[in-house]
Amino acid sequence: MRALALLHRWVGAIVGVLLALLGVTGALLVWRDTLTVVPHVRDAVSRDPAALARVLDALAGGARPLDRVTLAGEGLGVHQVVFRDGGGAYLSQSGEVVARWSSAWQRPELLLFDLHHRLLLGELGETVNGVAALVGLVLVVSGVVLWWRTRMRFRPRLWPARMTSGAIVHHHRDLGVLTAPLLALSLLTGAMMALPAVERLLLAPLGMSDRARPPKLVTTDTTPATPTRFGPLLVAAARRFPGAEVRRVQWPRDAGAPLALRLRQPFEWTPNGRTFVYADPAMLAIVGVADPAVGGAHEHAREKLYPLHAAKVGGLAWKLAITASGLALALLGSLAVYGFWATRARVSAARRRRRSVTSRKRIAL
Repeated sequence: MRALALLHRWVGAIVGVLLALLGVTGALLVWRDTLTVVPHVRDAVSRDPAALARVLDALAGGARPLDRVTLAGEGLGVHQVVFRDGGGAYLSQSGEVVARWSSAWQRPELLLFDLHHRLLLGELGETVNGVAALVGLVLVVSGVVLWWRTRMRFRPRLWPARMTSGAIVHHHRDLGVLTAPLLALSLLTGAMMALPAVERLLLAPLGMSDRARPPKLVTTDTTPATPTRFGPLLVAAARRFPGAEVRRVQWPRDAGAPLALRLRQPFEWTPNGRTFVYADPAMLAIVGVADPAVGGAHEHAREKLYPLHAAKVGGLAWKLAITASGLALALLGSLAVYGFWATRARVSAARRRRRSVTSRKRIAL
């Protein structure tokens, strides 16, 4: 137990700040839609396919190459446009530009998402986050084991009784065990999303992933012809998936890649859905689909990871639970780092004082 306690303290002292950052940014992201402040953001969502087609046609006919358009939905009544150069805009559902940016740094909600998801470091940051989540999961399990010895002194507090090392340790143990189930869920789902190898390993008992891959088009053109008529494609997609909500349009990024229409069927938890209609970017003719309704248990479980992690299901109660999980992680990580290093600094200072006193006595003799 002594070795486990020592390992727990040292690992927590090293990664605690990163875990605290993930916790506080994650708690804020639960309320991302509420924190997005632009005109028309609270407009009721229109499902009129003709109006949607007009907006998409106008965007596709613009001068700036498009990367994707995420359509207005529950909680956010504006369309989000991302251009290939990294800039973007929010559009009202009638097509009016209500906000623009040339960098994610100009939009707090976008910066917050990138900070939580990738640490502003791209794919490297995503991998670092995944490893940190695994380490955090180990700390949760080891912390519960270490708490068991002191369970008779369980006194849950939102804040330490005093900012001393002993009080911080007691607060850390009790708050950690109280929030352990939520912390474990948040960290595990985060690690599985950030590290595909972890996801495959843990979901392997449910069978192999049978997710359909986008079809490859026979073309060498790296700049496909710009589509200008989305109406027929939306009608065909609605006919193929009755009752599904169109959530995103993704333009091809590589030669031979199709344009992807992303839909959400009623049974899906993921806000943007995992139903795909693939189309030729020049003719907007459907060339393939990916229907999660016919997927296996692996894909059904995989689809639940993000909604559980980001509180996109469960209503207000689950939002508050995941917010509490994030804030608890922020407290546990930051106070663990403070308590550990402050204690070591005090011990080092005391040792220096003792050496100084001993040296003066020797000189006096």
